[in-house]
Amino acid sequence: MATLPLLPNAAPKLVGIARLASQGESLKEGHNVEYFTLPVRSILNRCTVERMPFTWTINPYRGCEFACKYCYARYTHEFMEMRDGVDFEQKIYVKQHAANLLRQELRQVKPGEEIAIGTATDPYQPAEKRSEVTRGLLEEFTLHRGLDLGIITKSNLILRDTELLQKIASHNRLHVSITITTLDVELARLLEPRAPRPDLRLEAVRKLNEAGVSTGVSCAPVIPAITDSPKELDKLVKAVAQAGGRHIFANPLFLKPCSAAVFMPFLKQQFPHLADNYAQRYGDRAYLPKTYHERISQLMRKLRQKYGINSRMEWTRESIPHQLLPDEQMNLF
Repeated sequence: MATLPLLPNAAPKLVGIARLASQGESLKEGHNVEYFTLPVRSILNRCTVERMPFTWTINPYRGCEFACKYCYARYTHEFMEMRDGVDFEQKIYVKQHAANLLRQELRQVKPGEEIAIGTATDPYQPAEKRSEVTRGLLEEFTLHRGLDLGIITKSNLILRDTELLQKIASHNRLHVSITITTLDVELARLLEPRAPRPDLRLEAVRKLNEAGVSTGVSCAPVIPAITDSPKELDKLVKAVAQAGGRHIFANPLFLKPCSAAVFMPFLKQQFPHLADNYAQRYGDRAYLPKTYHERISQLMRKLRQKYGINSRMEWTRESIPHQLLPDEQMNLF
């Protein structure tokens, strides 16, 4: 009896962002990092998580070269059918026509709805030096007024755009958060291999506030038994206050499966004495117990009171009525 010929394995059909990523063109390579274009259809994303303080998010890039070992956003590459967590830091996608898309999509934003820039990937990572996607977005924001904007980054490259931030703040409400998890340069190099040094980030806090741009610090994540000692957090809050930081807040480390796949092997290699501790803490859960969160919250509250610094992000300006500038009216047509 003759056998039927075997059919070739059909490749799965790519859809959505995975299909767009597959169409991206290679820009360049360097330091084991590849850069690609990403022809996206939208730049403004509605946040559906109720506990978040913002309504809209913008991430100018997919993937982040800073390669932070604890990064929670590695899962975002899985939407592009990339399952290796390391792809997140080695394959960086540069979103195309972002400013033009923003101009069209800002019509959806209602007064009082905050737009957060850099919630998943850093808007000032190394790719920004050449691609200037974030700068293009800021240039568009200078043409609008009455918006609520927040930016979060680990990079002092944000200082390049100080004048744009000042222009935005003159007609909108704006705050910036610089992420600093530790002042220890060597520890930071282990945890955040390609991010700027902590002292450079503190200097960015100082310079932005001197320029009139309300800036503080995000101490997130707080990493158990590595960065969470009262002594180290005291040093950090004191340094932020001395740099003129307007706020500081902290959130404990959480490890979703995509993050744990990178962080746990790193922990075993660099902090082997903590391996069992973390296996117990995170073995069957992503989040630490409520008691740990409360301990960190109470400690940070005392430190903020000690050094006279706020927990909440302060706007650079008070709220102003939403209205279009004359040039904007033309942009609607």
